[in-house]
Amino acid sequence: MSEMQMRVSDEDRERTTQQLQRAFTEGRLTQMELEDRLEIALSAKTYGDLLNLIDDLPVEQPRVDDVVELESKSGHLKRSGDWAVPRRLRVSSKYGSAELDLSQAVITHPVVDVEFDLTYGSAKIILPEGAVVNVDAFQSDWGNASTGDVPSRPRPGALYVVISGRAKYGGITVRYPRKRWFTH
Repeated sequence: MSEMQMRVSDEDRERTTQQLQRAFTEGRLTQMELEDRLEIALSAKTYGDLLNLIDDLPVEQPRVDDVVELESKSGHLKRSGDWAVPRRLRVSSKYGSAELDLSQAVITHPVVDVEFDLTYGSAKIILPEGAVVNVDAFQSDWGNASTGDVPSRPRPGALYVVISGRAKYGGITVRYPRKRWFTH
């Protein structure tokens, strides 16, 4: 089955409708075009259906100043919970590890770039469900890059995380949040 025939979720439809509404407020779509596209988006079954609705709209451009640098010599760098994720994140640590939990974070960009500079530490990234990751630009001399069941090709309306940089003796793990079997 091709990527375009893959079934979409309610969240995918919602992200696409938000992009269409933004395009309307920017004057890129007429009221009639917006209504027609929203009707199709709300009943879309595949990624191909959604992509056809937004492929003539511009991709959001990142703000140049949206870069955050996290540095540590030997401590554990961790971001989790409700935090604002910048467009570009640079993480460097000589002896420590890094954990970035994006599963409950506020992410206003369609693409997030994360650049690692790790010497002896490893990194773990937890993505929100449905997000995709590209680790092709990450190099590890003595570790590996593990993405488990996380897809690597961009999908319409899905968060796209691009990971680059290097680790000398550590690796990187990217995954979705663990399922909780028991809830109280």
